[in-house]
Amino acid sequence: MITKNNAKHNTNYRRPRTNARTMADIAFDAQKLAFAPISFQAALALRDLGILEFLNETPSDDKTAAKKLGLSLYAVQTLLEVGLGLGLVTVQDGVYSLSKTGWFILCDPMTRVNMDFVNDVCYQGMYTLKESLKKGKPTGLKVFGKWKTVYEGLSKLPAKNRKSWFAFDHFYSDIAFPEILPLVFELSPKTIFDVGGNTGKWAKKCLEHDRAVRVGLVDLPGQLAVAKKNLKKYKNRVSFHPVNLLDKNAVIPAGADAFLMSQFLDCFSKDEIVSILKKVKKASSKDTRIYILEPLWDRQPYAASAFCLNHTSLYFTNIANGNSKMYSLKEMQDCIKKAGLKTEKVFDGMGRFAYTLIRCTK
Repeated sequence: MITKNNAKHNTNYRRPRTNARTMADIAFDAQKLAFAPISFQAALALRDLGILEFLNETPSDDKTAAKKLGLSLYAVQTLLEVGLGLGLVTVQDGVYSLSKTGWFILCDPMTRVNMDFVNDVCYQGMYTLKESLKKGKPTGLKVFGKWKTVYEGLSKLPAKNRKSWFAFDHFYSDIAFPEILPLVFELSPKTIFDVGGNTGKWAKKCLEHDRAVRVGLVDLPGQLAVAKKNLKKYKNRVSFHPVNLLDKNAVIPAGADAFLMSQFLDCFSKDEIVSILKKVKKASSKDTRIYILEPLWDRQPYAASAFCLNHTSLYFTNIANGNSKMYSLKEMQDCIKKAGLKTEKVFDGMGRFAYTLIRCTK
């Protein structure tokens, strides 16, 4: 059963082929890709050096901007000229102004989170993307440390990089929480297990939503250490279960009325997802409900959302683990079926960024 958002989803976000586009237009698109890494750093410099913010407040010529910002005229001129090509600024009679796209780079929370994540977590490592694709290992992760996956080293990342990682992770998942809470509590669960509980944000939402519910977190010891600090005031209402879900002998504790995996299964390959779901199934009773919350790329109503999700797949390839991605609904349902579970309901359009909540049973 599909509920809430039954509109057609945009699975083809590439520009449609039309005769109106000239070879010059097509060639320009190709050059944008050729210079894309430089364009990204230029846009970041325009933002972080204060040029976009200054122009947002006061349209100005390059000399005035350089003087006010304490930058050389060369630096400001060079960046503004690139900014024109990127559509971040406009110029008339020597006076530069911020464009609408420039405003998004400066002010839009999603764009800022994405740019910080790409710059602080992905950018350096992406140089080895081809190697990651061939080996099935996150070869770009070596810029941070000698770990098999990024999750092993999250607590040890440099402060700035760690901040950008969590800002990216929480920005997207947190937005869906208000809408999925009533759906998860619809059947009045007394005990919820948060599989892949991370820092405990979802667990906290549950504990605050229902003062009687008990929540158990299942995750790696390093993640649970952070969650324990964040949830210490809830005392005996919360429990912590250190489990390496990739260990074939690992066991998830039984006794939950509901299991939730929020933006978690995309961190694993299809075979690993099936293995994890089998563990959850084993820990479930016939009355247990299993909830999977994911931003499925083919369930997005907007082209920009699908574009972002499919690019995020390459973060998983090169930095996170080497073998996972952002999945489609069919791929996720195939994994659910292989694990011996049944899809009971599918709720589309959860939150601003169109998460999908899948409710399963044994």
